[in-house]
Amino acid sequence: MRVLSLMHQKDAPTGTFADGVHARGAELTEWNISSGPPPEPPESYDAVFLFGGAMHVDQEGKHPWLRDEDDIVKRLLANEVPLFGVCLGSQLIAKAAGAHVGPAPREEVGWHEVELTREAAEDPVLGVAPHKFTAFQWHSYAFDLPPGATALARNDVGLQAYRLGDFAWGIQFHAEVTQEIVDGWARSDGRRPFDPAPMESWGLLGRGLAERFLEVAARFPRRARREATRAS
Repeated sequence: MRVLSLMHQKDAPTGTFADGVHARGAELTEWNISSGPPPEPPESYDAVFLFGGAMHVDQEGKHPWLRDEDDIVKRLLANEVPLFGVCLGSQLIAKAAGAHVGPAPREEVGWHEVELTREAAEDPVLGVAPHKFTAFQWHSYAFDLPPGATALARNDVGLQAYRLGDFAWGIQFHAEVTQEIVDGWARSDGRRPFDPAPMESWGLLGRGLAERFLEVAARFPRRARREATRAS
């Protein structure tokens, strides 16, 4: 399995999700879209992670490559490439799927409680998470539920996770972070260090989510793959 990690800045990497990729014996390619063109067409990969960044989905003027990424995400959705978006990544998927994305009622930075919906218990990816858990957050934008999607998690700020069809997931919280990543963000933003106590169990959850997603991706009959088989 070939997995693409689509990143937006150096200090927002694949994190614990890379452990999940390696545990599956998959090949991981990391690409920072703000640094240049991809090594291969993103839709040629078997699964794609979209990670976070300090920019917002409506800042195309400041970050012109966001327009290119919107086209990329729409192609990935159209070709049914398994997708997993985190924070900005989840917002980009929601936007490409027709949902409103904009400023949240208030920002969430640090550890905040999240609760799964009833539908999440049967979800092949989020079903691994506890019904209620404390999640690491760093965002000031939020997404509405994309048309046809299933809400998987919420809190008092809004929607926290969704599944779109059978092949795309978005989570607002940062399940991929390590203590090193979080400490770096805090220093860059001039914030005091965050409580490290929840990080060990949080890292295990992040790796588990990545592994469950890749299990689904490994058996999902991608349309692009079916069409290639017919053509040959």
